[in-house]
Amino acid sequence: MTCFLGVDVGKTTLVAAIWQDGQGRVLGSFPNTPDGFGALVAALPAGPPVRLVLEPTGGYELALATWAAAQGWMVCRPNPRHVRDWAKGLGRRVKTDRQDAIILARYGAEREPPAWTALPAEVSELESLLRRRDDLEQMIRQERNRQQQLTGRPGVAQAVPPSLQKVLGALEEALAEVEAAIAAHQRQHAALAEAVRRVQTVPGIGKRNSLWLVVVLYRWHTLTGGVGTAKGLTAFLGLDPTLHESGTSVRGPRSISRMGMAQVRRLLFLGALGGVRGKNPLRDFYQRLVGRGKPKVLALVASARKILGWAWAVFQHQTTFDPAKVAPAS
Repeated sequence: MTCFLGVDVGKTTLVAAIWQDGQGRVLGSFPNTPDGFGALVAALPAGPPVRLVLEPTGGYELALATWAAAQGWMVCRPNPRHVRDWAKGLGRRVKTDRQDAIILARYGAEREPPAWTALPAEVSELESLLRRRDDLEQMIRQERNRQQQLTGRPGVAQAVPPSLQKVLGALEEALAEVEAAIAAHQRQHAALAEAVRRVQTVPGIGKRNSLWLVVVLYRWHTLTGGVGTAKGLTAFLGLDPTLHESGTSVRGPRSISRMGMAQVRRLLFLGALGGVRGKNPLRDFYQRLVGRGKPKVLALVASARKILGWAWAVFQHQTTFDPAKVAPAS
């Protein structure tokens, strides 16, 4: 017997419920702290092993997930959309923290989602640095836009332009510190730096998009136990094509699912845009699609998928990209 524990995670509180013998039972609300985790354990029925099911909630769930994994529990972090659609299929319309906890526990019992494993610490730290870099770059763009909008505008107080410049200087200094920290992090972790170097041998991948791509490849490797496929990775990032057809009259436009990280999809598309301009297998692939009458945007999306597939092969086999191994008809 297994005790399926569903936890609805908030910033400060956890609402927990269990599903056993076809029945749901709410255990109560607990603080989202180590002391709260201990109180949650005390509320569980003694004996059966625990499988914890909780949704990703902006990182608030990671402390509990990491703690539970250290206790030997199986931890599952299913896609919130999958859980929501499944609950709708059961006719569930009420949404409260208590009901969400029961739904998560029942979802774990009936759907048996795969176990979650934490990323290696050095990869998780790299991801946090990249997120901070992206945040700082966005703030710098916003301040520069404000600066440009105020140029030549009448009625602007004298204190405003110096204030903008001061903030810009602080942001640029912070960005330089994060860039230095990213470089130092790679020097400290040789295996991570080597993975980045190998991925950069793939056409369309350079210094800018290689770091984020390596984080994604590590995550996919962790999620699938190292046996994931390139096709699955494509769907994981939301680059998989979707069809909207019904009967003989409904023919919706083809698109991609956009289910994964938009930031990485954008970097892959930009990588394809630059990669097809060089003399490499990616340009050959792109030109064959365009030569068959495919729209250029569609060919670029397909090229982004091709980059991702090559990168996964390079990462999985720990080798560099070999253009000679790319079949002419690929």
